[in-house]
Amino acid sequence: MRRWRSATAAAALFATLTASGCGGGPGPIVVGGKNFTEQDILGEIVATWIERTTDLAVRRKLHLGGTFVCHKGLLSGDLDLYVEYTGTALTAILGRPPVHDPDSAYQAVQSAYESRWKLKWEKPLGFDDTFVILVRRSMADSLGLHAISDLVRHEDRLVPGFGYEFTQREDGLPGLSKAYGLHFAHTPKAMELGLIYRALADGQIDVTAGNATDGQIDELDLVRLRDDRGYFPPYEAVPVVRKEVLRRHPGLEAALRRLGGKISTADMRRMNRAVDVDGRDYRQVAHDWVEEHLTP
Repeated sequence: MRRWRSATAAAALFATLTASGCGGGPGPIVVGGKNFTEQDILGEIVATWIERTTDLAVRRKLHLGGTFVCHKGLLSGDLDLYVEYTGTALTAILGRPPVHDPDSAYQAVQSAYESRWKLKWEKPLGFDDTFVILVRRSMADSLGLHAISDLVRHEDRLVPGFGYEFTQREDGLPGLSKAYGLHFAHTPKAMELGLIYRALADGQIDVTAGNATDGQIDELDLVRLRDDRGYFPPYEAVPVVRKEVLRRHPGLEAALRRLGGKISTADMRRMNRAVDVDGRDYRQVAHDWVEEHLTP
């Protein structure tokens, strides 16, 4: 959902990125990121960690755009690294069917990125930001909704609403509908991601797709339906780096490897909530996490 924006928007943003002339040369390490809260936080954590554990300077190019913007930034040398998700890379960038085993998905993207583009996937950061199907608690209680398959019994009355890309990408609504035999009587509303949780809580829609680490899910008392058919693939968050940059700066890979497995799903959810719900600055949230969890 939030991980993949439209190709048109991505192309426009990439043009802006390229025009800014960032990174790629002998200057600082350029850390990029997509345009949502979690990526802002992760980009700042990675950048801060590099600065504190190496003698490398870092330039931040966060909140750039969607998946294609950041991927093209790596290929052109305008970015040196950013955090990507295994399921997104597999389906959106590589155009392959979803793989449901986390290790298999990681190995598939790691091998393809290295052979095709000389890009290195480092160790996963420790959490899986997979899709979750959400309903209001009042509706879950009244209709007995516990798992995604329970929606089929009520598909004639439910009003679905999803982010624009979720309605089109193969690991989104088309594949979900096929896997569960879902045929909503109401045409799904396509909505901006920033509005969709509130629309669900306020009753404008009855079911949507979110991400496991979103802080607003708990704040708005939304219910995650169990993926009882194991449809959604893993979306482990992993730093992706240009191999040329690793060759020129040997200490960089060692620093990134030490981040592997350090960020739990609960950690990520708390940090997202601190920004999206509590209104804290993502830089301070990231710095606080580094101070609490990491030692140089």
